[in-house]
Amino acid sequence: MRILFTGGSGKAGRHVIPYLLARGHCVLNLDLVPLDHDGVDNLQVDLTDAGQVFNAMQAYGNFADLEPGTGMPGFDAVVHFAAVPRILLKPDNETYRINVQSTYNVIDAALRSGVRKIVFASSETTYGVCFHDGEAKPDYIPVDEDHPTVPQDSYAMSKVVNEVTARSFQARSGADIYGLRINNVIEPQEYAQHFPAYIANPDLRRRNIFAYIDARDLGHMVDRCLSTDGLGYQIFNVANPDASVALTSDQIIRRYYDGVRQTKAMGADETFYSIDKARRLLGFAPRHSWREAVKP
Repeated sequence: MRILFTGGSGKAGRHVIPYLLARGHCVLNLDLVPLDHDGVDNLQVDLTDAGQVFNAMQAYGNFADLEPGTGMPGFDAVVHFAAVPRILLKPDNETYRINVQSTYNVIDAALRSGVRKIVFASSETTYGVCFHDGEAKPDYIPVDEDHPTVPQDSYAMSKVVNEVTARSFQARSGADIYGLRINNVIEPQEYAQHFPAYIANPDLRRRNIFAYIDARDLGHMVDRCLSTDGLGYQIFNVANPDASVALTSDQIIRRYYDGVRQTKAMGADETFYSIDKARRLLGFAPRHSWREAVKP
């Protein structure tokens, strides 16, 4: 597939794009900072500027596109990962403005350009636990896609709005638009850097609902979305199947979720951030685990 990928130079994108390239896809990265990786072409685009987005959506992807002499070939899919990635990087109103405006522009331009498959990054923060003022517990465990999304912070608010925007665009167009509520992205080298501290102090993972997603498995998730057609508008949790701490599920429940409604029996180290829907509808099968790199 010819894929227009936004935000490919970020923490997640710089792992997802190589995965897609290895699967044989052609990728054009739209970002303010180019991604230096073999096989990737870049356009520096301000996604809050609708004119730039519309132009890029209908541009040549690389010099090879000039050779057939048949005009601009267009894109088969759009993967939208670009965003201010959390709070406390820009003023709250700027975080909200940039994330909401850029997402509207990207989806609008993609559909007007004939793209019928859009995958966009939402966030675990939509559930209102991650950036809550003080401690917040889920309404129930494990947390699935039906859990309420009423966050307090500007970043998560922008992601909730983006989901509503995507749903409305899908209703109007009938295209496939899949939103990924991505949990805390972990790069391979970060296991040795950070997970010993998580083992020693599980409190550090409370705001992430004790979950994580290996950056390589996120690439697999995006590829499964691109390969699965006909689902219309969907939201998927994205995480690895195990918890990010060395405690058992029963220990986590007793220590952190006492009194929280439990909707199913939990495996010994099963994630509290349910990925059952992605497994069922997409064939999502993450392979990596922090336990391969760090011994509990």
